[in-house]
Amino acid sequence: MNDLKDSQIAFKIVNATDRDGAATEYDRLTWLDTKEAANYLRKSSNALRIMVHRGYLRPRKFRRRLYFRRLELDRLLEGSLS
Repeated sequence: MNDLKDSQIAFKIVNATDRDGAATEYDRLTWLDTKEAANYLRKSSNALRIMVHRGYLRPRKFRRRLYFRRLELDRLLEGSLS
């Protein structure tokens, strides 16, 4: 089996579009790790962990790290607008 670094996990897609393009870096990602998800929601990592504990988000664990679906984060943001 290939030795993959954590940054090369299949969850991530490399090569974000340039800043002029319509898509952002997050548009190309399906799964975000804790730090990326916190930045996406504009929250701290600790605030994200509290949201998980309260049941607002459901992370998936892979190789001792938590990952969040971007679609679930989008739903959380959309629900907070109503």
